[in-house]
Amino acid sequence: MQNKNCNVLIVGFGPTGAVLANLLSKYDLSIQILEKESQIYNLPRAVHFDDEIMRIFKSIGIFDQLVKKTIINKGTKFVDEDDNLILDWPRPRQITNNGFYPSYRFHQPDLEKILRKNLASNDNVKIYYNAELTELKNKGKFVNAKYINKVTNTSHIIDADYVVGCDGANSFVKKFIGPETIDYGFEERWAVLDLILKKHNKNLPDRTIQYCSQNTPATYCRNVGRRRRWEISLNKNFTEKDIFDENKIWKFLSKWITQDAAVIERKTIYTFKSLIAKKWQEGRVFIAGDAAHLSPPFMGQGMCSGLRDVSNLFWKLAYCCHFGHKEKLLASYESERLNNVKEYIITTINMGKLLNSIGDTNVSKSVKEAQDGSKVMTSIKPPLGPGLGSKSDKLRGHIFPFVKLNKSNIKYFDEHFDKELVLLSTQDFNHPNIKHININKYKEIIKIFNNLNIKALILRPDRFILSSLQKNSDINKFVNKSMLQFS
Repeated sequence: MQNKNCNVLIVGFGPTGAVLANLLSKYDLSIQILEKESQIYNLPRAVHFDDEIMRIFKSIGIFDQLVKKTIINKGTKFVDEDDNLILDWPRPRQITNNGFYPSYRFHQPDLEKILRKNLASNDNVKIYYNAELTELKNKGKFVNAKYINKVTNTSHIIDADYVVGCDGANSFVKKFIGPETIDYGFEERWAVLDLILKKHNKNLPDRTIQYCSQNTPATYCRNVGRRRRWEISLNKNFTEKDIFDENKIWKFLSKWITQDAAVIERKTIYTFKSLIAKKWQEGRVFIAGDAAHLSPPFMGQGMCSGLRDVSNLFWKLAYCCHFGHKEKLLASYESERLNNVKEYIITTINMGKLLNSIGDTNVSKSVKEAQDGSKVMTSIKPPLGPGLGSKSDKLRGHIFPFVKLNKSNIKYFDEHFDKELVLLSTQDFNHPNIKHININKYKEIIKIFNNLNIKALILRPDRFILSSLQKNSDINKFVNKSMLQFS
């Protein structure tokens, strides 16, 4: 058995694992990936991501390729059985604080191909296909991982500084950490039908429509190109048996489309669940994505939540690989991510109750009543849970805006802090443990500082604010206190 060594071993090469690998590839680290399949699964699965996720894609250099494969999502409407509007969730075609449109539709195989191609020329990244993890051992200063090549039936061992399980809902890594979960009580079986139109159909909605019903709740999604999706709750009106009967499928779809206008690309059954793992870490082993949490799909936040996980984790792992293991820093991963993902799941469950006509329109605190009496929802942006930074700091755990610089050799301010912590202040300052930028030459950043009434900020590579300093405070004490968390 050949023994291999690396800084970070990623288990699973779907979007979550592939984005983590791309984020880590910014550093001089050795990365190895185990993927039990031989190639990309070439059918639709995830179909949505938001502005925060597009900002992550921008940070790893795939925006220009990916945006050509997307469409801008116009939002979601909840309607009753008579097609009356109950709740509107518009996604205006406006650039958000994250620098992109609020919502995008995409085809998952397109994203996975781009993510993998982006890693292809990096000699520090090694990918093993047909590789199934069979054993993990925490060895104190490293993790011993054993896997089997399913083609040659040979066993191999990797010693890694850290292991991250991005290996889905049936995660081997999660079982190693601990199988216990927090169950938020939503569990339903739904049929998912992916269709390709034979030609464009202008009569089909451009927006997602949630059909609320106590009889047969359903969802319609406008996806990229000629792709469309319908999701149907399985109950006495539409059963698991019906999903295998194309006549019954087309009878159900006849409200929207006829059999001569489209072909069924994929039909499957999902059990929508609402779970969060009780433990996300065991020693130097972590989980992310579906291995850490499962959500119903009504907000389109399943994949997004996994990418937020690895965006939170990547720079902490890199910091430890370069400067030594920091237990408190790594422990902040779970605590910061759990509350954030929980708020998305609870809001999604409330949407599910509305879909089943057993809940009301107040699915989140962001729902307001319009002048005409209708209910309108705006997107939620939960801050990080407790972790790094002070609880008394009102800016801590909130995302820093995406800033385009007009008179600079760097086009986007994100490029200043996409790999490391950075201190921003209005004065010259030197500290051995943090990069410093005097913002006086950036009028765009000065404007933000004036609006927030602050003297200094420390930004994290995941675009969140670590800590802020009021104008009447001492910057030396501020920086030293902030950096103690990394000692």
